[in-house]
Amino acid sequence: MGMNSLKDVYHDQLQDLHSACKQSLEVANELGRAAKDEELSKALIAGSEGISRGMDVLKTICARHDIDPEGEHCKGMEGLVKEAKAHALDESFGDDDTRDAMIITQYQRMVHYALAGYGCLVAFANRLGKDEDGAELQAQLDHTYDGDRHMTQIATGGINKAAV
Repeated sequence: MGMNSLKDVYHDQLQDLHSACKQSLEVANELGRAAKDEELSKALIAGSEGISRGMDVLKTICARHDIDPEGEHCKGMEGLVKEAKAHALDESFGDDDTRDAMIITQYQRMVHYALAGYGCLVAFANRLGKDEDGAELQAQLDHTYDGDRHMTQIATGGINKAAV
């Protein structure tokens, strides 16, 4: 499929973000199980639930446009997932706080990819006059920002200090 209009870009990016969410879901769950800090573990579980909700939103929007949400493989998230596994799960750490700091780092990198994806999709939907899509995507973007800010609070509220 050629990219001949903003609609084509929009459809492509819906599929890309669905793929990104699908790939990040498994590693987010693994990070949650590996985290030793209880607040962090709970936040990662909540993040996984948010990723699943996002996938549902993307599937619904794709269905509305008669496109397959599985039609794209996100190589960007593939790399971020590989990095998260290598640096937060497979790496050896001297203590749990240091691992938890790395878990936050790797998780937030994946979240920031999603933030960029949702932000672009909101802009595309609004420009294309897809008000229902735009509202649903904006709500997901807002939830994703909230989760990212919460993760930063966990890091700056104690984990980074303990990892020193």
